[in-house]
Amino acid sequence: MRSSSPATATLILLTRLITGVRARWVGEAPPMGRRVYFANHSSHLDALTIWASLPPELRAQTRPVAAADYWDRSGLRGWLAGKVLNAVLVDRSTPGAKRKALTQLTDALDEGSSLILFPEGTRGHGDAVGELRPGLYFIARERPQVQLIPVYLENLSRILPKGECLPVPLLGSATFGPPLHLRPGESRSDFLQRARSALIALGDER
Repeated sequence: MRSSSPATATLILLTRLITGVRARWVGEAPPMGRRVYFANHSSHLDALTIWASLPPELRAQTRPVAAADYWDRSGLRGWLAGKVLNAVLVDRSTPGAKRKALTQLTDALDEGSSLILFPEGTRGHGDAVGELRPGLYFIARERPQVQLIPVYLENLSRILPKGECLPVPLLGSATFGPPLHLRPGESRSDFLQRARSALIALGDER
């Protein structure tokens, strides 16, 4: 768990100013515990927005999951990922990468961290939730006690469109839903469809 720092406080303030994010929970927020926040993905601002939306005590234990080929670099990008966000950087290209990534994520959970994950696997256009890749299912199967929290992000693809560097002055939102768990005997396809439906339902409620 990382304590707050001037860099952390500055990043939170900038993220909130850029996105105008409004965070809300559908129902009561679940009690403290290890979590995987899983969300729709349409902007480089997505992980920052969820992270900045969390209360300080939750944010301190939460680590975004990010692609090493994009974030594990010198300069500002690598500094943010490693020193400020404490991101879990996963390799997407080498043989056995998927199994290694799952081990990295379960190890982080076992150490007491919560995670921010985007199970669509790639950025969409913000107008629909894509099919979910199986990583979320494997986490649910390997660590059934971990709370899986759906988060629907709105407007971030319009605030920072793909390929653009300058944000557009619009308001974003992050809607957190009730936790999910893998049901006894539930198949991978049924679970992933249920998780995707939870995201879509949060979008419909906004």
